[in-house]
Amino acid sequence: MPRLFVALPVPDEIADELMALQSGVPDARWLPPENLHVTLCFAGEVQGAVMRDLEEELADIAGPRFAVALAGVEQFSSGKQPRALVATVERSDRLDWLQQKVATVARNCGIEVERRKYRPHVTLARFGNGAETGHHLAQFMASHSTFRAGPWIADHFALYSSRTGRNGSIYTEEAAYALTF
Repeated sequence: MPRLFVALPVPDEIADELMALQSGVPDARWLPPENLHVTLCFAGEVQGAVMRDLEEELADIAGPRFAVALAGVEQFSSGKQPRALVATVERSDRLDWLQQKVATVARNCGIEVERRKYRPHVTLARFGNGAETGHHLAQFMASHSTFRAGPWIADHFALYSSRTGRNGSIYTEEAAYALTF
């Protein structure tokens, strides 16, 4: 069963800016530029029929293009254990609208969607259990707190599959959906 998610791809020029941030934190597993994206909805493992339904239903979303900008960095943690370093995405009504539409479509296809508050971001690095970050994490956060990139125009979103490779996850674009007005 494929693991699926729906996301906005990050353009190459923005990915280059994000790649420049990726250093200085031990035990960080930095993501390659081709894996950088803004998740709209994580679907998890789904059956083939559900994937086909999701592909078809996402095509019915008609929405406007909109600007996306990054502002600052943040860490996601589980208790005191860091889980990820991310670049935060500035909130916008159009981004929130698209995320809600995608989540509704996924739910209507029988996919269990997380109910927690949407926090748009681009994951830069992940940490395993017991990762040693010491003062490096605080230093990274302070050094990049004023980071800004973009805006870029989101002119499409995509359905991706994810599989585990030897050097981390490999994402494949399964279908793209234009934002046309």
